[in-house]
Amino acid sequence: MATPTPREAHVLVGVTGSVAALKLPLLISGLLKIPGMWTQRSDPVLHIELRRWADVMLIAPLDANTLGKIYSGVCDNLLTCVVRAWDITKPLLFCPAMNTAMWNHPITAQQIKSLLSFGYTEIPCIEKTLVCGDKGLGAMAEVDNIIDKVREVLLKFQLQG
Repeated sequence: MATPTPREAHVLVGVTGSVAALKLPLLISGLLKIPGMWTQRSDPVLHIELRRWADVMLIAPLDANTLGKIYSGVCDNLLTCVVRAWDITKPLLFCPAMNTAMWNHPITAQQIKSLLSFGYTEIPCIEKTLVCGDKGLGAMAEVDNIIDKVREVLLKFQLQG
């Protein structure tokens, strides 16, 4: 019996309006180095087609606005529509990124807890001096840590499938 050929991995990356989105080129470059990663472009597709296509969804960065939308079930853009239609048997990872004061607001903890209850995986924010000059929690996790977590989740997901 022939060994099945593993198919390319599909990772859907969601990007929000956080200043941490500046790291997107580094993140994408790193993700494309994961062996077996899909690297082709295709015609634009709707949110249902995207959710069917992706094995894993990564939202990096996840800003406070989009966190609130996902928490509330709002789907007024492509990203929030994909999340709302997401197959919760597949991994969804999110990387919070916001100002320290926003991170420390009590609603943020409620919202994060809710996303975790859906089975989503948080890649926690880190403490550092933010672009605004504030120092504290709220910065997006380091790109290398995000890539390592995606690699780990992909391997686990592919072994299960």
